[in-house]
Amino acid sequence: ALLRETCGEAVLDDPTRLRLLEKSAGDSAFAEKFRHVKHHNKIALSRLIGEKINIKVDPSALFDVQIKRIHEYKRQLLNIVEAVALYHAIKDNPQGNWVPRVKVFAGKAAASYRYAKLIIKLINDVAEVVNNDPVVAGRLKVAFLPDYNVSLAEVIIPAADLSEQISTAGMEASGTGNMKLALNGAITIGTLDGANIEIRDHVGAENIAIFGMEAMDVVVRRKQGLDATDVIRASPALSRAINAIGSGEFSPDEAGRFESIAHALRHLDHYMVSADFDSYYQAQRGIDARWQTQAAWTRASILNVARMAWFSSDRTIAEYADDIWNVPVNGHPEIEELRAEG
Repeated sequence: ALLRETCGEAVLDDPTRLRLLEKSAGDSAFAEKFRHVKHHNKIALSRLIGEKINIKVDPSALFDVQIKRIHEYKRQLLNIVEAVALYHAIKDNPQGNWVPRVKVFAGKAAASYRYAKLIIKLINDVAEVVNNDPVVAGRLKVAFLPDYNVSLAEVIIPAADLSEQISTAGMEASGTGNMKLALNGAITIGTLDGANIEIRDHVGAENIAIFGMEAMDVVVRRKQGLDATDVIRASPALSRAINAIGSGEFSPDEAGRFESIAHALRHLDHYMVSADFDSYYQAQRGIDARWQTQAAWTRASILNVARMAWFSSDRTIAEYADDIWNVPVNGHPEIEELRAEG
């Protein structure tokens, strides 16, 4: 949707033209048009959030998006624990220079996946408290959109400013959601894992926010044990967030509802939520700083779009045909040029 409005339909069918967008990254008039289209898409998502879950959000805020399957390794839990820590920080200093942020979650859990469903409940309970606290009004909103499907994704993805790709390193084989979000101008915050590695290589390390342990670090940490009391003890923000979740700050009607989550974060940190928390929290504050310089943010957003040409299905299918299926390929010059660039 973003590309159609800014560049015309033909760009979507032509990887070479997509790459030519890079030349427009420094053009202030183009950047303004790009921002206008993104804002239009954010208005559409804001309207949908209001209609579906009756939460009013500001389309000028940073839209921080994590969508698709709910699973422990994808670490929606890390995202919501960071939201709790941010909520506490804003409460402590409501006059601080906070970047207005809307955290958007959407996705489904397997029918029998009880712990994933408990994480969904936690996200919704945190949203209930945060969204109704007048002290943080206008600074932080949390929205979990139910019944995730393609139609919902078509509204969310073009509106995203920040793409959450935060799976435990070594556990995300690939995935295409991160590609769709980057192609629509969302800057990725993520671990060095799965397709994030190729996205970093193509969009440039300066246009993505990588944090946390790498795959071998995770292996080493697990061999040392899953108890996370050492990292929690060293992180006041994490400790406070876990205590709040476990003690019922977000479930006053049932104080012990999330005690099992708090226990796992302290003693069974298989997915390295606690171990990666401080790195993630600092990366998010770096995102805040980037957002405050809109010209630089827009440039990085445009470059994410422009440099996603390598992920086109034209190149992928041509490589499959050549390297795996062993069928003749009638080489299109532009596809061959992409393949030659690696």
